Amino acid sequence: MPGFVLLVHDRKDDDPAIRFGLTVSKKVGNAVVRNRMKRRFRELVRAILPERGIAGADHILIGRQRGIDRDFAKLGDELFAALDRVS
Repeated sequence: MPGFVLLVHDRKDDDPAIRFGLTVSKKVGNAVVRNRMKRRFRELVRAILPERGIAGADHILIGRQRGIDRDFAKLGDELFAALDRVS
């Protein structure tokens, strides 16, 4: 996806919890920009993962440079598409 990379790793244990992690490197921007991206990603994950996430898997969102100015609704659509592609 243009705004982020989604990695999903099956833990292969009996725990059905959906976990997530966020990372935004210094290449993307300064601390203010990185923290803003992480806040936006957290909100997306809280809204979408309980419904569409894969049980028993870790979901990792890696922020990209083009995700800074991306519309929030468009990021949500891209996360839906990425989760559909993974499952």
